[in-house]
Amino acid sequence: MSERLDQVMNRLRSDGRTGVIPYVTVGFPSLEDTMRIVPALEKAGADVIELGVPYSDPLADGPTIQAASYRALQAGMDSHSCIAAAKQLRAEGVTIPLLFMGYYNPILTYGIEGYVSDCADAGIDGLIVPDLPAEESGLLHDELRKHSMALIPMLAPTSTDERIARVVAGAEGFVYCVSVTGVTGARAVVPVNLAGFIDRVRAQTTLPIVVGFGVAERAHIEAIGKLADAAAVGSALINVIDSAPPEERASRAGAFIAALRGNGA
Repeated sequence: MSERLDQVMNRLRSDGRTGVIPYVTVGFPSLEDTMRIVPALEKAGADVIELGVPYSDPLADGPTIQAASYRALQAGMDSHSCIAAAKQLRAEGVTIPLLFMGYYNPILTYGIEGYVSDCADAGIDGLIVPDLPAEESGLLHDELRKHSMALIPMLAPTSTDERIARVVAGAEGFVYCVSVTGVTGARAVVPVNLAGFIDRVRAQTTLPIVVGFGVAERAHIEAIGKLADAAAVGSALINVIDSAPPEERASRAGAFIAALRGNGA
């Protein structure tokens, strides 16, 4: 398990504060933007950052992140360049936990052992792999453990209690709970059935819980904070970055995360 990630999640609990975990697609709108945006997010108070590894068939992602991934791929981003970017971010002083959120095929193509080793060397603290079921995660999980990295599991509102128990049994870092039955994308309200879903997960694990998919405003963070330890925000942040003038992308991204975090979030 990642000591850096565990320290942050434990501190959120001890401080009674709701964490904010932004997602950015590496290489969107450009690699240079990513290198400016990530430090701006850290400075704005992000607790953990998800670095999205662009992929041609991101089945868990809605139109916003799909489009960001497509643009990054068109610019030549791949697993190797994402790892190099993470390594550069660490070299330039980023200290908070960094997670790669990406799909399994590029990991297999790269080679599991080499991918995990290179990620560890770059300072990545864990992986979120939406299309990797628990039953097929053994090889990747074992390799990550050799490098003290976490494999973050995902659960959906449709997950049965039996399924939840199976998924969280080998979980590390935190459990990522998808707030809706669907893909990523900013939404107006937090689903009314979220509390019952989180209660079912809490009954099966003592790990921190992060809620994602649909988080777009401060009110969402406040609502999620009553149920979970942190909220992940992706599509809404991508929209902010995409709509900003090039010279203001990093500053507007940071301001958006600062506003989500609020005073004493």
